[in-house]
Amino acid sequence: MAAPKKGRSASAQSKPGRSLALILIAIVALAGGMFASGNTTPRLGIDLAGGTSITLKAKADQGSAINKANMDTAVDIMNRRVNGLGVSEAEVQTQGSDHIIVNIPKGTNSKEAQQQVGTTAKLYFRPVLASEPSVAASPGTSPSASPSGSSSPSPSSSASSKQKASSPSSASPTATATSQGRAVTDALKADATPSSSASPSAKSSPSPSASPSGGSAQANKLQAQYAALNCTKPAERAKAGTSAKPGEATVACGEINKVWYKYVLGPAAVDGTEVKKAQAVFDTQGASGWQVQMTFTSSGSKKFGDITGQLAKNQQPQNEFGIVLDGQVVSSPFVQNAITGGQAEISGRFTQQEAQSLANMLSYGALPLSFKEETVTTVTAALGGEQLHAGLIAGAIGLALVVIYLIAYYRGLSLVAMASLLVSAILTYVIMSLLGPAIHFALNLPAVCGAIVAIGITADSFIVYFERIRDEIREGRSLRPAVERAWPRARRTILVSDFVSFLAAAVLFVVTVGKVQGFAFTLGLTTVLDVVVVFFFTKPLMTLLARRKFFADGHKWSGLDPKSLGAKPPLRRTRRPAGPAAGPVDPKEA
Repeated sequence: MAAPKKGRSASAQSKPGRSLALILIAIVALAGGMFASGNTTPRLGIDLAGGTSITLKAKADQGSAINKANMDTAVDIMNRRVNGLGVSEAEVQTQGSDHIIVNIPKGTNSKEAQQQVGTTAKLYFRPVLASEPSVAASPGTSPSASPSGSSSPSPSSSASSKQKASSPSSASPTATATSQGRAVTDALKADATPSSSASPSAKSSPSPSASPSGGSAQANKLQAQYAALNCTKPAERAKAGTSAKPGEATVACGEINKVWYKYVLGPAAVDGTEVKKAQAVFDTQGASGWQVQMTFTSSGSKKFGDITGQLAKNQQPQNEFGIVLDGQVVSSPFVQNAITGGQAEISGRFTQQEAQSLANMLSYGALPLSFKEETVTTVTAALGGEQLHAGLIAGAIGLALVVIYLIAYYRGLSLVAMASLLVSAILTYVIMSLLGPAIHFALNLPAVCGAIVAIGITADSFIVYFERIRDEIREGRSLRPAVERAWPRARRTILVSDFVSFLAAAVLFVVTVGKVQGFAFTLGLTTVLDVVVVFFFTKPLMTLLARRKFFADGHKWSGLDPKSLGAKPPLRRTRRPAGPAAGPVDPKEA
């Protein structure tokens, strides 16, 4: 008969201290990061900590009807905007037939979310007919104050052709670039040092011939609006160009180097809906820094090439085009050559947040309806606080019952289970605290329920392993080999069980929104942590305890007493005498 194998798993048996040290280092590192960042508590959702509630009313002033389909589309776009950076737990839902309620949890940048949520994000490329500082320049003003070939206003910058980016001149901004800066390319340049012929006076009045309307009455009306416009006043800036249709000329405002300028713009040549994709990227090759890269559709690419080709033939300022976002000029570069190829970029001294914010609005498209902000209120968490208090009490009672059961049934082994639960709870708390600022994760009531459900999932993994060990002891083995022989079978069961739980959480997270996502995210996170704790804490700890006399000798309070488990001594086989002297064999000896 072959001798049994005596080899033992080195990773599981001989070096359990290494696994325990590893998970301890991970806990210390994560906790250190939590305290260093100052985020020592998880960010709470609006139902627990309060937040901002915004009520928006739909307006049918963009040629679209207020119906269920358009309202649902608007809710979907708003939800993606405010939740664009992660699990922020913002809630967007319709109320009645023409209202949308947006709830933003405390701790989120509610001002930025408020700006994005109802913004139509209408982007147009319009030819510039005239522009000048909104307040007339004094006689001693330098010509460099003119916006001719202006650098981009905050927060955006000029657009440049990606096909021309390889040109030597395309990577260097001009010496007099504004605080926001711009990239300069052969295809499209933004000259911050205008010529003497481009003074404000030379551009201050649009002529009727420059107006695309062709009618002197409309041109005179436009010129009167332009003369009366004062972009230094927020009220006038908000109204400038808001009622203009894409096919009409309009006036608009734009900020350049912290100075407000006013513009006369021709009809829109390219619509922002023809921007197929927009993303924020960091320019590692040049000095542009963060920029927003745009890819046009086939029709948009043709229109953009046509308009830039036409503008390149004109004199300043009629060779400029304005990039108009929501009625405000964010850039007014001039064109040297037609930009073809369907790709362009808005580049300048963006911060990462500014670039991502702009790309976020452009990527998620324009709302089918415009919205008027009716109310902005602060939501208290009184009701949610009461529910949280009741939920925590229920969770504490359930945890206490689990602990009592573990002590009564597993006795000494219950210490291993409780220590593992404690490690899992610490990891969950620290990671949730770090995920708040990282991906805007907010702990709401369903997420708390997910964490409570995870207690049962984690405890179930320990029970599977403990029962496998006890089965080995019932078969007559001592504790140390029982711990090692039980682990492979228990490991398979634990992995399959946790995989099913994680799969269910992942599916739930993908197909749902809002609070249910919080439940799914927490359930998935705690399921992953259960695997980590069982592999790197529970198993190594059991290996070490198996070497201690209290557990190895099967003390009656250890939970591993062979007598109480009904273990029988292993059957010893003896050689039968050979030949007739062997005599009859008792069947019971088999």
